[in-house]
Amino acid sequence: MTVDMPQRIGRRTSTLLLVAAGMISGTLCAENEGPHVVPQQVRLAARHHRQQLLVTGRNQHGREVDRTHDSQFRSANPAVATVSSSGLINALSSGQTTIHVRIAGQEMAVPVSIGTTATEPQVSFSNEVIPILTRLACNSGGCHGKSTGQNGFRLSLLGFEPEFDFAALVRESRGRRVSSTQPAHSLLLAKATGRVPHGGGRRLDPDSDYYRVLLKWIRQGLRGPSDENRVVDRISIQPARRVLQSGGQQQLLVTAHFSDGRTRDVTRSVVYQTNAPDIAQIDKNGLVTTRDRGGLFAVMVRFGDAMDVFRGTVPFPSAERDSVVEASVASEDRIDRHLVRQWRHLGIAPSDPADDATFLRRAAIDVCGTLPTSDEVRKFLADQRPDKRARLIDRLLERPEYARYFALKWSDILQNRGRGYSTSKQRAGTTLFAEWIRDAFLTNKPYDQFVSEILTASGGQDRNPPTIWYRSVRTPQDYVESIAQAFLGVRIQCAQCHHHPADRWSQADYYGLAAVFSRIGRKRGFADAEVPTNEIIYLKHEGQTLHPRTGQRMLPKALGGPTFELSRFDDPRRALARWMTTADNPFFSRTITNRMWGHFLGRGIVHPIDDARSSNPANNPELLDDLARDFVASGFDLKHLIRRITLSRAYQLSSTPTEHNEQDTQSYSRFYPRRLPAEVLLDGISQILEVETTFPGGPGTFPPGTRAIDLPDENVPITFLDVFGRPARTSACECERSDAPALAQALELVNSKEIQRKLSAKDGYVARLATSQMEAAAQVEDVFLRVFARQPTAREQQTALRFIQGSTDRTEAYGSLLWALLATNEFLFNH
Repeated sequence: MTVDMPQRIGRRTSTLLLVAAGMISGTLCAENEGPHVVPQQVRLAARHHRQQLLVTGRNQHGREVDRTHDSQFRSANPAVATVSSSGLINALSSGQTTIHVRIAGQEMAVPVSIGTTATEPQVSFSNEVIPILTRLACNSGGCHGKSTGQNGFRLSLLGFEPEFDFAALVRESRGRRVSSTQPAHSLLLAKATGRVPHGGGRRLDPDSDYYRVLLKWIRQGLRGPSDENRVVDRISIQPARRVLQSGGQQQLLVTAHFSDGRTRDVTRSVVYQTNAPDIAQIDKNGLVTTRDRGGLFAVMVRFGDAMDVFRGTVPFPSAERDSVVEASVASEDRIDRHLVRQWRHLGIAPSDPADDATFLRRAAIDVCGTLPTSDEVRKFLADQRPDKRARLIDRLLERPEYARYFALKWSDILQNRGRGYSTSKQRAGTTLFAEWIRDAFLTNKPYDQFVSEILTASGGQDRNPPTIWYRSVRTPQDYVESIAQAFLGVRIQCAQCHHHPADRWSQADYYGLAAVFSRIGRKRGFADAEVPTNEIIYLKHEGQTLHPRTGQRMLPKALGGPTFELSRFDDPRRALARWMTTADNPFFSRTITNRMWGHFLGRGIVHPIDDARSSNPANNPELLDDLARDFVASGFDLKHLIRRITLSRAYQLSSTPTEHNEQDTQSYSRFYPRRLPAEVLLDGISQILEVETTFPGGPGTFPPGTRAIDLPDENVPITFLDVFGRPARTSACECERSDAPALAQALELVNSKEIQRKLSAKDGYVARLATSQMEAAAQVEDVFLRVFARQPTAREQQTALRFIQGSTDRTEAYGSLLWALLATNEFLFNH
């Protein structure tokens, strides 16, 4: 028989959610407002300096669009400054001129003045030379920026250490790489232009501005970064956001803001990177080009260690064909309002709400890691109260399975690991920690208290189970990376060796956080039968962390926050915990709300859920901020947060895509199906077939009734769990748990001895069906309620009855029926 999940969840037509003409951009202008250009006037300090112009107009819907590459540009005095067809002004001599911009029959004038200084400005090594080396990928990880360098020449990765780079270029190898007496013959220029064999190939054109700047720097005497007193404070992007149509373009303008108050156009000196190349691409000159699909994307722009992000929205093609859209939701819930606003911008309609049976199964799995029973399904479907879904969530949160399931989740994140110890010795400790985590969720311990007790844990592992976290997390690197990823949502691993290439974190940030744990001491405690591997965690009188490059002693410091003012009697971990759990911490509440949103919706608002960085912005920052503020206001109440998420419109939508949102994978306009976690899947099979799983470990190790979600660690040898993606718990990353399909999973469903044992058990559900006097139709209904939490369709009922009644062996027939249903996507996925 066939269970057709797509047909059952089939395509329903929902009201198309579009926006009234012009509202999709979020702003309206007067109908007669014409195009405009920025900047409206240009001042350049010296010749060869450049400035990009941006021309912006409005389309027929009143939405702002880029018209730069549709405009015609002309310089009134080309001897002073020229302008390219793309709007790039190039200063040639001191004086003044006007750039005339013509678009759609209208003309605008941009006054331009070029500085009249008698001497050429000094080339800045940090602000001009290093960005060129970065643009040309000379200091990338695949070339001279890797840890071992290339052919004896090493630069700091992406130029984050200008002093190091200056020494490498000017002083190393007897200064042969640059020649102040014969600048044009410098090896740096000869190799880059291909005049001398170069493993990286030709990187530079002798006629380019980059070549001119490098040559000028050498001629001016090789000025180093120590001679400069002007640094980049920040960069800014114009526009910061834009709604683009499919196949559209947007020229970006990037401006560097310096410490002395001056600014400079660096559009062609920065590095661009898009996070969604299937939606939009960007060239080296800052021109964004969208593709033929809709969605959200971001472009990271980096200049030295300054970063900014351009955020783009591309409405789905269906929206482009419709001129009027009507909202199909009127909700006072703030979550829903944020989502509806984004759906309007994308021009998509959400799927219909999920039916009650689907919602019951979805919520039971996500909250408790447990399938609903057939009786629970019947009662919920018969319940006519309008608030029955809210009542369901309340009931699920009070069940012990809720605490067990989230203890499993947090045991993964907190690396409650058994491997590395003998099975008989390690399990007492991992069990204590797992039970402590379970009790925290059972009593709804405030999340800030939960985290603080782990970070500041001291004493024996037999008496204070959170100290067991220090058994797996043992080194300075473990402390930094586990805490940053688990509680702050930051993957800071790269900063251990060099400045993070895609974020603001430096080695000083990394080792400042490591210094918080420099005084952690360990000593062997009294080993007993309860905790044979007992270890006592205490605070030593002294301890230090050194910066690996400078040798400087690092003071304990919050990540991106202040250096802690401490005496020798203060525990730096307590200062860290206080900083983390304050209401205005920029990471803590956002990370847990994003993690929980990702758990229930299948995708984080920041995705991956523990990789918040400048180049990976939230897809709906207003929603994330709103959830985080509400979570703090609730007193860090996790149950309150779960109620808000599970009762949101997004969580209650059908997973069935419509023709308008089938390509949406970012904005939650439908529920995203995902495969059941390994432990939930094994427990679900056991529950349906009424046969418990027997876990290895010797007599008394696991009492009767133990489920897979109750296992304290990953060191329980169950092939089924490993095949279906159980994590090894070697890091705090939830990405260790895999739900990717694999051939081994199909083979396991077919050949698993454990599943066969459950199907053939003499006291199991299959045997009971075979000997029951209940009518076959009622039995088939019960099977479908158990497996799918829904009634069978007429076609499914007829097919199943025909199969059972045509068999001479009822036990084999019911076993085959259940076996077939357990292998369907509808069972294997939460939808």
